Amino acid sequence: MSELIPAPRAVEGSHRSGVQLDRDTTLWAAAGTETTERWLRATLGAALGLPLRPGPKDARGDVRLLLDDSLGPEAYRLSVTAGQGVEIRGGDPAGVFWGAQTLRQLLGPEAFRRAPVRPDLTLGVPSRIIEDAPRFRWRGLMLDVARHFMPKDGVLRYLDLMAAHKLNVFHFHLTDDQGWRPEILRHPRLTEVGSWRARTKFGHRASPLWEEKPHGGHYTQDDIREIVAYAAERHITVVPEIDVPGHSQAAIAAYPELGNTDVVDTSALSVWDTWGINPNVLAPTENTLRFYEGVFEEVLELFPSEFIHVGGDECLKDQWRRSPTAQARIRELGLKDEDELQSWFIGHFDTWLAARGRRLIGWDEILEGGLAAGAAVSSWRGYAGGIAAARAGHDVVMCPEQQVYLDHRQADGPDEPVPIGYVRTVEDVYRFEPVPPQLTEAEAGHVLGAQANLWTEVMEDQARVDYQAFPRLAAFAEVAWSALPAPAERDFAGFEHRMTSHYRRLDALGVAYRPPTGPRPWQQRPGVLGRPIEGAPPSR
Repeated sequence: MSELIPAPRAVEGSHRSGVQLDRDTTLWAAAGTETTERWLRATLGAALGLPLRPGPKDARGDVRLLLDDSLGPEAYRLSVTAGQGVEIRGGDPAGVFWGAQTLRQLLGPEAFRRAPVRPDLTLGVPSRIIEDAPRFRWRGLMLDVARHFMPKDGVLRYLDLMAAHKLNVFHFHLTDDQGWRPEILRHPRLTEVGSWRARTKFGHRASPLWEEKPHGGHYTQDDIREIVAYAAERHITVVPEIDVPGHSQAAIAAYPELGNTDVVDTSALSVWDTWGINPNVLAPTENTLRFYEGVFEEVLELFPSEFIHVGGDECLKDQWRRSPTAQARIRELGLKDEDELQSWFIGHFDTWLAARGRRLIGWDEILEGGLAAGAAVSSWRGYAGGIAAARAGHDVVMCPEQQVYLDHRQADGPDEPVPIGYVRTVEDVYRFEPVPPQLTEAEAGHVLGAQANLWTEVMEDQARVDYQAFPRLAAFAEVAWSALPAPAERDFAGFEHRMTSHYRRLDALGVAYRPPTGPRPWQQRPGVLGRPIEGAPPSR
C-alpha cells in the first residue's frame, strides 16, 4: 500500500523509476480544481520549496489536475508515469483534493513541514497508479471546545490534520455548561458572561484539584467565517452544535430567564466549573424558543452545512417534573410525560430548521419520547440508538462511546494521563465497524458514516488533545475511508507497519501523539484523578 494511510483501494506499478519534482516542475489545473491548485502551491510548494508555476496541460514530467465524471463522488485516480508526470483525476473537486493528499504522503515526511529542510533535494515519486474512493460520505471528527477552549489557530490546525487523513466532517461542539463559544450579536451576554468560568476542575469531577484561574474564550463571527472558509478549501464541512435543552448552564448564567426560574434561583448560577451531567436545563417556554430561534438564525448565516446539531443529550428532567410551568406545558400540549416534552422541544427546532432548508441532527437521546420527523441521529451510547433510528428510516452517524470516544484511555498502565473510561487501543479503534450486522442492506443505507469524538474535560491544552487523538485518529480514518474486511479479518499488523512511516509524517507536523511504547514523561499527569472503567466495553 506504499505506506499510505488510509489505505487506498488499488495500487499498481513499480517502486523504481518515476517522476522527479523540482523547481522547474509546473502545475496545470482544469476548471473546478482550483482548491487543490491553491493547496498544492501554498502547502506542498512551501514545504518543498517548489514554485509549481502554471504550465501547459501537455507538459511532460509535470503535475496535472482534472475532473473525470467516470469516477464517483470523492473518488480519485493518481497516475505517476515516467516521462509523463503526475496526473490526479477526481470524480469531483473533493476527489482531486484527496488525490493530492495521497501525493503528499508519497513524497515523504519532508512534504509535511512548513518550509524546506533540504532546499536542494529533488524528490522522486515512483511510477504507479492509485485508484481510490471513500466507503462513507460522513468521515467525522467532533472537537469539544466548550469544556476547554481551543483558540482559532488550533482549530485551523486540526482542520489540516483532518484533511491529511481524508476526514471530511468537522463536528464543532460550541456550547455546554462550561462555556459558550460562538459570538451571537443579538445576545451579547452569551460570550460576555457565558464564555468564561472562574476556575476549572483538574482531572475527573471527583478530583480534589482545581485550576484556580479563569478559563474561557470565544470565536467572533469573523473567526467562524474564517474557520468555515478554511475548512471548505479542504473539502471539509463544519457542522455546528448548539446544545439544547440540557448542557445549557453557560447560557442560563448569561440569561437567567432561560432556566426554570420557578424551581431554582437561576440568577445565582454561574458558568459551571466542574464536569458531569448538570441539572440546570432550559425552560420549555415560548421565550426560550424565541431566544434560540434568534441564536440559530445567526448560526445559519455562519454555517452553510446541510446538518445543524442541536445536542439533545443528557437532559435531566428533575426540574421539569417540579416546575409548574413545565407541567402546564405538558398538559397544554397533551403530552404524556417529560420525555415527550423533550421530544416536542427538539421537534420544534426540527420543523424550524427544515423550513429553512436544513436538517436537524442530535445525540441518540432525541429518540426518547419519539424521534422528530426528518431528524438524524448521532449514535453515541452504543449501537442500539443507531439501529433503532436506521430501522425507522432515519439517517445515522455511528460514534459509539465504547468504540470511538478518543477521550477514553489508550492503555491500562499507571502512566496513562488522567485515565478515563474503557481501554481503547489503536487496534480496538482499527477493528471498529460502523455498520451493525443486524441491519438489512436497506437499513444500512441510512448509516451516513462514522465519527470519532474528542471530549475535552481532561484535555487542558492542544498537546493533550493531540495525545488523545493520535495515533488512534489515523486508525479511525482508515476505518471511515477504506474498504476494509470484517473487523476480525483486518490486517492490523500491516497497519502498524504503515504507521512507522506515518509517525514520521506526524513528527513533521508537530503532533504530540502517544508513542507506541507509552507516554513520554511530559505527557504524564501523575496524581491527577481519572475515572477508569475496567473490563471490555459493552458491544450493544
